[in-house]
Amino acid sequence: MNDQVEPTPADGTPDAATTTEPAPPANDDQRWREALRDISSGHAMVSVLSIVLAFAVGSIMILATDEQVRSSLGYITARPSDFFQAAWDSVWGAYSSLFQGAIWNGDAATFQGKIRPLTETLKFAAPLTLAGLGVGLAFRAGLFNIGGQGQMLMAGAAAGWVGVSMDLPFVIHLPLAILAGMVAGALWAGIVGLLKARTGAHEVIVTIMLNYVAYYLVFFALSRQALLQAPGSTNPKSAAMPDSVILPKILGDSFNLHAGLILALLAVAFVWWLLNSSAMGYRFRAVGENPDAARAAGIDVGRSYVMVMVIAGALVGLAGVNQVLGTVTSGVASDLDAGIGFDAITVALLGRSRPLGILAAGILFGALKAGGFVMSVSEGIPIDIVLVIQSLIVLFIAAPPLVRAIFRLPQKEATA
Repeated sequence: MNDQVEPTPADGTPDAATTTEPAPPANDDQRWREALRDISSGHAMVSVLSIVLAFAVGSIMILATDEQVRSSLGYITARPSDFFQAAWDSVWGAYSSLFQGAIWNGDAATFQGKIRPLTETLKFAAPLTLAGLGVGLAFRAGLFNIGGQGQMLMAGAAAGWVGVSMDLPFVIHLPLAILAGMVAGALWAGIVGLLKARTGAHEVIVTIMLNYVAYYLVFFALSRQALLQAPGSTNPKSAAMPDSVILPKILGDSFNLHAGLILALLAVAFVWWLLNSSAMGYRFRAVGENPDAARAAGIDVGRSYVMVMVIAGALVGLAGVNQVLGTVTSGVASDLDAGIGFDAITVALLGRSRPLGILAAGILFGALKAGGFVMSVSEGIPIDIVLVIQSLIVLFIAAPPLVRAIFRLPQKEATA
């Protein structure tokens, strides 16, 4: 045996050049997961400051669209007070009308009129919260559920089919339609989890592709009277839902707020319990933190992927049910998603994938939807400004170091 021993330095320690190996490069899934974990686990202060920054940039855009501000800018050196007064009036008028349309209408003569904006906010917040819970739950397991649109469409179509094709008492009809929607959303998202577990297919690609599949499937069903199309109609829309399957209004006929809000609150409580008090939730969180370590600890990672997508799809499906059986559309249409499937991603990010945070984010975005209409009508400000503010919130949330640098907050230390 002529094995040669490598020489060592005089102090007896091995040569680092001969004993250390370069770390293998992280694969794409690991990079995505680390980026998601960094974004979704940031400090709540970053979320608040992101909202502040978004509204600050939105103020600049409001000023740019105001004709009086632009005209006073032409002689700002001669009379700067005119410019600052016009700028203040423009921004204050915009955001006060936003508040008036979303929270409290002080000009209304009755108490019902004063609180009506808040009820509209809560009505818009319900589907956003439900869809955000589905997206956020998948985030906690390290998965990107970008398929909210498809899951909502399939769930809404299933709930709508039960609604128009069956004649049952209210106590049976409504729960059955809700259950059908949840099952459809769960199965549609479960396809993604199964493909991820069995083949390693990237969930972002699969969910986006399934959005298109769901859209055209629902459009096909709405174009055939034997399936969902309203009798005697040529439009791709179902008949209106019968009274036995409509979500009841919880504050009476004077308001549009319906029991979809109750479903959202129950879903928040369920997800909180699932993540914080159940063994399944512990497995989801462990897989989201490090699937390799979870696998080494005996957790079936593939099964966790399937289960979390099934539950997430059921939650997003409830948002579709809310749209079809509530007072928003009162029927199935190919546009029932109304952008909620993608807004849910923003809601989940802003809420840091925590149930209570998602509820708060859903209410904020519901307020932007409800108040944006009033702001546009009363102040002549383009409704697209609200969409820009929502997009800016996403931008700043996705870049925590930028927010910390702007407000001179301590940077998050890198972990080894």
